[in-house]
Amino acid sequence: MNIRIQPVTRENWEEALKISLYEHQVSLVPSVIEGIAYAYIKPWDEAFDPYVLEIDGKIFGFFYLSYTPDSTDNYWIGGFQIDQSYQGKGMGKSAIRAILDYITKQHPLCKVISLTVERDNEIAQNLYKSMSFISENRTNSDDEVIYRLEIK
Repeated sequence: MNIRIQPVTRENWEEALKISLYEHQVSLVPSVIEGIAYAYIKPWDEAFDPYVLEIDGKIFGFFYLSYTPDSTDNYWIGGFQIDQSYQGKGMGKSAIRAILDYITKQHPLCKVISLTVERDNEIAQNLYKSMSFISENRTNSDDEVIYRLEIK
């Protein structure tokens, strides 16, 4: 699967906004518009980069990376979502693999990648566990479970 990761730009942001989730998923992840707004505000870290996921020239997903440049352990994946028309086809696992590869290539000092998951989002938790993320057995201020992946 040839997944491309592209920054959100003035050329693709409107297509990114068309990503749609199933109704029961909407409350589990920030919307694309929230992710783009976070990039402007930078609420958590020094750097905040929103990205789209593409296959065959079509945007099918979104995520953002919040991080401290040149750190080894402050890289957070957030807002990860796959359009409902692409779900159930193995795209989530392939996309996470592509995201991890992208982060480690763009940020060679990175040794730890973290993310958070809503407590009741068992599908996402199972996906991240299958990709070797380990639960920290603690939550953030929004009561989301924190997961970490150590990069070898």
